Amino acid sequence: MTTETPARSRTIQWEDVRLPAWVTGLIGGVGIIALWWILAATVFSNVGPGGVQAIPTPPQVIAEFFATGWEFYVRNFSVTLTEAGIGYLWGNGLALVLAALVLVVPRLEGVVMQIAIITYCVPIVALGLLLVVIAPIPGAGEPSVTAIFLAALSCFFTTVVGALLGLKAADKASLDVITVYGGSKLTQLRKVRLIAALPATLNALQIAVPAAFLGAVLGEFFGKITVGVGPAMIAAQQALNAPRVWDIALVSGAVALAGYALLGLVARAVAPWSRGGAR
Repeated sequence: MTTETPARSRTIQWEDVRLPAWVTGLIGGVGIIALWWILAATVFSNVGPGGVQAIPTPPQVIAEFFATGWEFYVRNFSVTLTEAGIGYLWGNGLALVLAALVLVVPRLEGVVMQIAIITYCVPIVALGLLLVVIAPIPGAGEPSVTAIFLAALSCFFTTVVGALLGLKAADKASLDVITVYGGSKLTQLRKVRLIAALPATLNALQIAVPAAFLGAVLGEFFGKITVGVGPAMIAAQQALNAPRVWDIALVSGAVALAGYALLGLVARAVAPWSRGGAR
């Protein structure tokens, strides 16, 4: 007769708890809002010029959002999104063309990278002030050339680097097969390199979304326009309307995050293997 020793139950440790990503995100968001509320109502309650509370509480921000009205945000954000979209297409389009050109003519890599580095290092503020003098003043509700240019500039460097890294990530054996069968560099680019470059290129395009939006907003500060996120924020600051400033800032962050997430979904659909999915 044999006796079996019952298995000793293991105490569940904190490391064993695995929460879904959305749960941890929700907990973090609630914690940030709670901390913001407490600090705004206590430590920073008297901080601000002219007796204005510079850091409003979340209820004050929400109340101002509904008091301002949805039309205000649609009117201003539509202009800024148009500028960011046009700049996004121009900046990323030029970056992808130059990256593909480097693969066809490798000697141009140094020149292209120098151009990308220069665009990344040049102060945006200096360019904005220069473009104010050169670019024409847009009409009410029209996109600003300055904002479009700065949006394109903000996403150019990231996309050039990401696309070049992706195009160089092609399998050498596959490239050799095309060469053996008489294929040209254009055939290698079309059959192998473009597919291999999809994950890195899509990641660069995803990062470029909030960068283009930020560039457009910065361009509006110099573009002498009356409608847009930049002018709306300036007007709220001059009126000492702190809740509206926070509303515009939070909505801007939400819009940029939504664009980033949307490109992430596109990347998963186009290149599922980059996320570990099935081919």
